Amino acid sequence: MRWFKGSIRSSIYGLLGNPVAPSDSMMETGTEDIREAMLALLGNGNNKQFANVVRRIRYANDIQGLWYLRGDLMAALATTLGEVAARQQVQQITRMFDGLLPGSLNSRPSPLMG
Repeated sequence: MRWFKGSIRSSIYGLLGNPVAPSDSMMETGTEDIREAMLALLGNGNNKQFANVVRRIRYANDIQGLWYLRGDLMAALATTLGEVAARQQVQQITRMFDGLLPGSLNSRPSPLMG
């Protein structure tokens, strides 16, 4: 029955714009790499000012949870680095999500980012 679950998942990912679903190990590795990169930007939790954001990133359940925490990360970084530098850092994190999210969650080009 395992083959059935995988083929349905692949079909759904294909419909959403991702031709092949990432493997479970790829998802786990990618999620942890993103989590570590986000935490590193916040000083790995050493800055008590961002304790709530650090906690939410550290305990996010999945890749989608980390995706939605980019806004909180941006807000926290903007207070210390300024908005332009924070935006650049978050853009680097955003690129790490490529191939790990359903097509409906991928970021779209913005006229503001030009």
